[in-house]
Amino acid sequence: MEFTFGLLMVFVAWQLLRTRYQRSHIALLGQHLANMQLERHMETLTQGYTRAIHEKDEGRQLQVLETFAQTESAVAAQLRSLAEAMQKESEPDTSMVVLPMCLPYAERFLPSVTRDFRKLLHIHAAGLRHVVDNEGGWDLKTRAYHLSAELYLFQHSCHWYCKSRGVANARLMLRHQVQHQKALESVSAVTRTAYQQWLDGTAGR
Repeated sequence: MEFTFGLLMVFVAWQLLRTRYQRSHIALLGQHLANMQLERHMETLTQGYTRAIHEKDEGRQLQVLETFAQTESAVAAQLRSLAEAMQKESEPDTSMVVLPMCLPYAERFLPSVTRDFRKLLHIHAAGLRHVVDNEGGWDLKTRAYHLSAELYLFQHSCHWYCKSRGVANARLMLRHQVQHQKALESVSAVTRTAYQQWLDGTAGR
């Protein structure tokens, strides 16, 4: 009985610690997003791309895609601003755990399983700008495909930072019916290479 009670107390303490840790991440990111329209622009683009894909007439499809140029530029600029703003935060506050579950304050006792969200934001900002500027020379449909993947992966990273990698994977699948690996394979090579290096812990070496 005492053993069971002890386990229950440990579980409750763990849940409280996890909740507090996640709330601090949510609050920090929310603070920086508060004066931006980044989330609204992203929703406009992801919904717009989906609508364009379902247009039966290819000419109409391309017309729809062309209407998003201003929003795409705004997303790229605001993501860059977010990356620069978050750079001013401390490393402990921007650490995220690579394990599937949340491990509160792992940066203090197990830094090898953590990565820096600030670096990841710069990767997303550079990758999104690369696609928005169409440096790969893609046609409109291919460019929209890569842009969708860039936005999905960035959204995944935000959920990962705020909650956990496992939760981010589940939300990506639930909201967009896309697996994390598929999103990673569909972004530009610029983003994918830098992201993989960050994930492996070799970025900046």
